[in-house]
Amino acid sequence: MTQNKAGWNFDNSYKQLPEVFYAETEPTPVDDPELVVFNESLAEELGLEIKEKANVFSGNHVPEGAAPIAQAYAGHQFGHFTMLGDGRAVLLGEHIPSSGERYDIQLKGSGLTPFSRGGDGRATLGPMLREYIISEAMHGLGIPTNRSLAVVNTGESVLRETELPGAILTRVAHSHLRIGTFEYAAKWGTIEDRRDLADYTIQRHYPEIEEDENKYLSLFEKVIEQQASLIAKWQLVGFIHGVMNTDNMTISGETIDYGPCAFMDEYDRKTVFSSIDTQGRYAYLNQPPIGQWNLARFAEALLPFFHENQEQAVELAQEAHAKFDKLYHSHWLEGMRSKLGLLNKEAQDEPLIEDLLEIMEKNNADYTNTFRALTMDQPEKTGMQHVTAFANWYEQWKNRVARQEESEKAPYERMKVSNPAVIPRNHRVEEAIDAAVDKGDYGVAKRLVHVLTDPYAYSYEQEEYAKLPEQRERPYRTYCGT
Repeated sequence: MTQNKAGWNFDNSYKQLPEVFYAETEPTPVDDPELVVFNESLAEELGLEIKEKANVFSGNHVPEGAAPIAQAYAGHQFGHFTMLGDGRAVLLGEHIPSSGERYDIQLKGSGLTPFSRGGDGRATLGPMLREYIISEAMHGLGIPTNRSLAVVNTGESVLRETELPGAILTRVAHSHLRIGTFEYAAKWGTIEDRRDLADYTIQRHYPEIEEDENKYLSLFEKVIEQQASLIAKWQLVGFIHGVMNTDNMTISGETIDYGPCAFMDEYDRKTVFSSIDTQGRYAYLNQPPIGQWNLARFAEALLPFFHENQEQAVELAQEAHAKFDKLYHSHWLEGMRSKLGLLNKEAQDEPLIEDLLEIMEKNNADYTNTFRALTMDQPEKTGMQHVTAFANWYEQWKNRVARQEESEKAPYERMKVSNPAVIPRNHRVEEAIDAAVDKGDYGVAKRLVHVLTDPYAYSYEQEEYAKLPEQRERPYRTYCGT
């Protein structure tokens, strides 16, 4: 490990894996980098004091101790298997601050790599700002996520449908190990390569299972638990990832890849935002089953290590895989109880929850603001004050809460830490991106991120950001930005 004056303390353990998993790759320099957003609080958490930020975060200056690589992986994209890899990203290395935690530092949009597959290796300003805003919002919501340290305008144009300003995002994650990394190992590596990858993953993320009798099965079970918890958290805030390919599902259980993602306004279980998801594969209601489908692909890659007898290995895998539904449902139900201020458990809680969601869907009620209004005990602000079904539901809910042996305020305090007052509203995100791309005004994005830092504050400042989009701003569509 090498510690330098900027506070960087790089280790490069990923390079201890067989070379089939990566290619040494230097970032491509840019002529006129400009730092446009910098995450001061994250930098402080990482123990970094960087002077030449534009040069470092553009890849023009590689910090001492870094060993840049592009990672190889594969993936099922919309159900179809393909070879992938970091086509426009370079992993500088793994930074270890004084906390002892290990973080990948990755430059996204830093130029061609051996895995670029005909692309230019670059990224544009809009999608990089989107990832910065949404990933920091997810962190504020308490949802496991990679984070964003900086965005640099490269000063160069990138050709997509039109010429757009180029940009590089610095992404921070506990690792970039993906289900697709294991799929790649199973397809193009040796059995020893695959075992090395599994051992490395256990050492890095789940050292507590190292001595388990069947540590590879334990690894599978750990990832199942992490993904069940993560996807439940997505559902509870109305987040729609948009591209749940296996290369975008991390072994650590962090949200990664903020391409065509968005947050639901009106509650509709069939909501899809991504322009490329024409069949609704990754719609809101499909996120849990797709998560389970992705985990089956992970099991296939690990199968030889579960048991030397293939039939028994399959049986062990199926038994573990089947636990996802129950785990997910348990996390979701617990979260929904908290969103409604419910302390204890009653048999009729789930029907009560499902009834509310059905009423919301029939009346095009806003998902976030409905729970926000209930938290503030202002049912008239749900927009359903004249709906008989909602009035009846509201009375049932109040009676249910009244049966709890606690103070009158306690349920609302519980709801306040479970129901965000603000989310990154899609029209607000677009407003911030348009201001940056069209006018070079980054203040709109910075103010939005500031408001989203503590979404449970219920502050006066957040009132404006809780407003719904105008009709002309709907329906909303997202694009992958590649």
